[in-house]
Order: sequence, then C-alpha cells, then structure tokens
Amino acid sequence: MTSGMSKSESGAQLIARLEGRSSLKTLEPCLFAEEGYPVYGDVVEFHGLEGTGKTEMLYHLIARCILPKSRGGLEVSVLFIDTDFHFDMLRLITLLECRLSYRGTEATMKRYLERFFLINCHSSSQLLISLHSLETMFLFHPSLSLLIIDSMSAFYWIDRANGGENLSLQEANLKRCVQVLQKLIKEHHLIVFATTQSLMQKSQNFGESSEKTECDAASDYRPFLCKLWRQLVTHRIFFSRHPHPDGSQGFLMTTCHLQNDCVVKRSFCIMEQGIQF
Repeated sequence: MTSGMSKSESGAQLIARLEGRSSLKTLEPCLFAEEGYPVYGDVVEFHGLEGTGKTEMLYHLIARCILPKSRGGLEVSVLFIDTDFHFDMLRLITLLECRLSYRGTEATMKRYLERFFLINCHSSSQLLISLHSLETMFLFHPSLSLLIIDSMSAFYWIDRANGGENLSLQEANLKRCVQVLQKLIKEHHLIVFATTQSLMQKSQNFGESSEKTECDAASDYRPFLCKLWRQLVTHRIFFSRHPHPDGSQGFLMTTCHLQNDCVVKRSFCIMEQGIQF
C-alpha cells in the first residue's frame, strides 16, 4: 500500500515538473550557432580566460530568466552555484533596474529575486554534496529550469594535487559531480550553463602576439577536464577579448554546436546596462 502510494506521488510529481518547465529557446538566440536552442538536456560550456565576459554573460541570462514576461523576461527560476566567488548581487540588481528602465521598489526587486537561488561551494566535495541535495529542490520548484555553475574548473588544481600521481583519484570528485548532473538533467529536464577557465593553452610561437592568440580562443582550446564532462557538453562557447578599431574593449564569442560541428562567431561589448551584441 505504501509502495503504491509512493509510486503514485512520484508520478504526480513527475508530471508537475515537466509541465512546469517553460521553454528557454528564446533565452538568447545570439549565443547559439543555430535557431531553437537551448533545449532541455543541453549543457552549454562557456570557456575562456578570466576577464573575457563569461560571468557577465551569465548575469545577462539570469536577468532574462527571472524578469516577468511583461518586462521582456521568461519568468522562470534559476539556480546559480558559485565556486569561483565572482558572483556580484549588486551587479545583477543594476542590470535588472536597467531593464526595467526605472529604479524598482525594494518589494518589486525582492519579488523578482525570489526566482533566483544561490549556492556557494568551497571544494569539489562540497559541490558534489550540493548537487546530491538538489533533488528535493527541483521537485518542489517546477519553474526551476536553468542550472548555472560558475565554474566547473574552479577546483582543478586542488583536486589534481590531492590526487597525487593517480589520474583516477585526481578526477574522482569531478566524475561523481558529472554523474549526478546527468541524473538531474535527465529526471528534471534541465538546461545547464557552466563556465571553465582556460587553464591549459597551446604553446605560443616566438614573436606571436598574445592578442592574436587570445582572439583565436577556439583553436587554442586544450581540454583538461575529465572525459565524462566533455561528453556531457552539447554546446561550447569560446570567449575572448576583441579590441575595437578605436581601441575600446570588445569581446568575441565563438559558438560551437558539438553535435553537428556548426560554428558561428559574434562580437559583443559590456556596458553599464549589460551585454550589447
């Protein structure tokens, strides 16, 4: 009797979860090489050096998600796992106010931020524990459609040192994290965005400018995270600095749809009011 009731409740929860998921295909078309993305099950990796606009792009996506439809948003909830400790709540609030075209009341801003959840992790072990604890959260928040991890590579050097000369030990926690992510994505129809730092780069030829190498971030890519993570990623977006002719700072995205080898490059700049394509 108890078992049957449990199965019935699980079925009801499943229906509620799936019906509660809003489409994110209009999240930011400029990010993707083709129309109609992201779709549930997609894992999008932002890869690049520090200071190339990855976290700022995440603010852009968060604001788009949590704002109401009447204000041009998608009205969905976002879970942000911060492992790099770069997240700036004041910056997010500034972007929200810019999109609202007025300084929102505290009550209004609080209502929008109720769709935003933030978790801080200090180690790969804590990240693993946090991911394991998310099952209940996704069950009781059917509008929670987007999971962001900034970043997946934060603990690479620490885990490598702790693992000694054994590659399996070095990658053990990350592999477990990816396995939990796979389960969450499948069971809750999630979309995941995650950043990774350019920790490994191809050797630079003598006399070659660092600016040229940086702007060619995609060709300079060297995978270093575990194979299980690389197999999970469906879209990889390379971020790099791309100065404008007038000397002002711009940025370049090279978007790769890994399942069909489609590649698109787009430039953007970062203004006080956020990302501008």
